[in-house]
Amino acid sequence: MTVPFLPESAPFTPAQRAYLNGFFAGLLNVDPAVADASAPSSGGGTALAEPPEDLIDEDDMPWHDPALMLDDRMALAEDKPAEFKFMAAMAQLDCGACGYLCRTYSKAIAEGKEADLNRCVPGGGETAKKLKQLVKENPVELSVGGEPVESDTPTEIRYDRDNPFPAPILAIKKLTREGSAKDVRFVALDLTGSGITYDVGDALGVFPDNETELVDRILDAMKVTGNEPVAIGPRKLVPLREALTSWRAITQADEELANLFADAAEDKAEAQALRELAADETRLARFDLFDLVQQFKSAKVRPSELVATLPTLQPRLYSISSSQAACPNEVHLTVGVVRYELDGRPRRGVASTFFAERVNLGDTARIFIQKAHAFAPPADLNTPMIMVGPGTGIAPFRAFCQQRLHDGAAGDNWLLFGDQRRATDYLYEHELEQWRQSGLITRLDLAFSRDQDEKIYVQHRMLEAGAEMWQWLDRGAHFYICGDANRMAKDVDDALKQIVAEHGGKSADEAAAYVAKLVEDGRYQRDVY
Repeated sequence: MTVPFLPESAPFTPAQRAYLNGFFAGLLNVDPAVADASAPSSGGGTALAEPPEDLIDEDDMPWHDPALMLDDRMALAEDKPAEFKFMAAMAQLDCGACGYLCRTYSKAIAEGKEADLNRCVPGGGETAKKLKQLVKENPVELSVGGEPVESDTPTEIRYDRDNPFPAPILAIKKLTREGSAKDVRFVALDLTGSGITYDVGDALGVFPDNETELVDRILDAMKVTGNEPVAIGPRKLVPLREALTSWRAITQADEELANLFADAAEDKAEAQALRELAADETRLARFDLFDLVQQFKSAKVRPSELVATLPTLQPRLYSISSSQAACPNEVHLTVGVVRYELDGRPRRGVASTFFAERVNLGDTARIFIQKAHAFAPPADLNTPMIMVGPGTGIAPFRAFCQQRLHDGAAGDNWLLFGDQRRATDYLYEHELEQWRQSGLITRLDLAFSRDQDEKIYVQHRMLEAGAEMWQWLDRGAHFYICGDANRMAKDVDDALKQIVAEHGGKSADEAAAYVAKLVEDGRYQRDVY
């Protein structure tokens, strides 16, 4: 028998090649020693007991399940290499906000190629704190790159996370009506001349500026002008005001920042209070930079140390609400504006109020495209789709519908949308009703939770239509969710399994396996946050 082996020229590492050669030998029931002898001496051929780390599939990484709490994820990764411990600290499967995939971000940290531990937006302070702890426990030697090589050859400008495009703002329109408890905005940005392309399902990264009024209050409380030069990179100095406005996160204090203020406090009582605050994660979560500056006046923190300690201001990712086929030079967003009061002070979402309050038409926003990972309409235009997108979760499904209309897709489209009240919160009502009348949307189910005494949500509409939903799934429909990961997505997932069990005649375990197979086959896709 000829034993197959991978030659040294194959595009695999030696460990990968050895593992695959051993796998082929096992598959053919050949002694690994025979396989090893059959392979060229330079190529190896013994089977490995475990696949090399870079061949481990994401499905074999239970420590990276976003449904688990941080402590549970860390417990599962306890005996794993540092790279996987870093990965366990990250809160979501490949959202892309960090500019990496979770796997490549954790690998970059482990290899010393990435020093910024604050990039995980979904994980926020919890992930950053855990990563800093893990780096202390697993010291990382930072790699030092060489100087960039300059070239006289002109190259086409490529806009990405490291070089965002300054997109002019074409439109900002309120989608919620008077009387709504929410404020949701439609935002249109101009891509003319950028060369930027995107697919439906992709996200738009936005680098917002912090609130000018908040920056001013911080500078006044620090008794500085804001013109003090500070470093925001190895070779880049900017005025302190610019650093606090465009480069550093100022709306959430962390342990490192509180300890910096404690070290700088001239009053012993304030220093002690700051150290106690740094150790109390629950209390600290209620503080931002202004709170620290205002309440601990004896802490004379130098601007350079402050900027070196503050986390980098991270981009916010928004599901794109448009198809480029329908809007060639534009990209659309559906932005829920975040406003609330905490400890007597109004607080505002950095990116959402950037659009709602701090920019005008014609101003620019720094943007980039974050490619989707397995979140897209079916390639087969005849395949049915079921889309569940309450609230701002409608965003990508507006884009899906635009794309299906442009492509002349024959597949049926079922949309489930919900919010608080139909009169005030029916986002994109005109378009959705028009698409229902034209037949583009085959079925439209609405769930407005506050329009009756008993709250009704999208998962309730699913269960009401369970028999038909099972028929759609049985004939190959793809199922999509977009929205809140913590509550809505879990409730929808539970409802889906209940429908499969009840109307598909399956046990609970069989229904769970059926849904898992939908995921494996790419027929169940989620864009959750």
